[in-house]
Amino acid sequence: MKFIIAMQNKLDAAKRAAFNCLKKQDGQNTVEYIIMLTVVVAVVLVVGAAMRSMMPEVFENVKQKILGGINSSGN
Repeated sequence: MKFIIAMQNKLDAAKRAAFNCLKKQDGQNTVEYIIMLTVVVAVVLVVGAAMRSMMPEVFENVKQKILGGINSSGN
């Protein structure tokens, strides 16, 4: 009989622990940060694409300067 009562107590404790884990909202913060990071990355990509289409000569000049620096350091 004592064994059955002890097992019931352990089962009740396990149930309480499981319900407490379900009530916690620690994981919610992680999901919120992932969503915010996704939004920020998407905005940066959209702004970068818009800037590239609006100012192609600026990107071409930067590209030429980078390639010129690489070619001059290689000699």
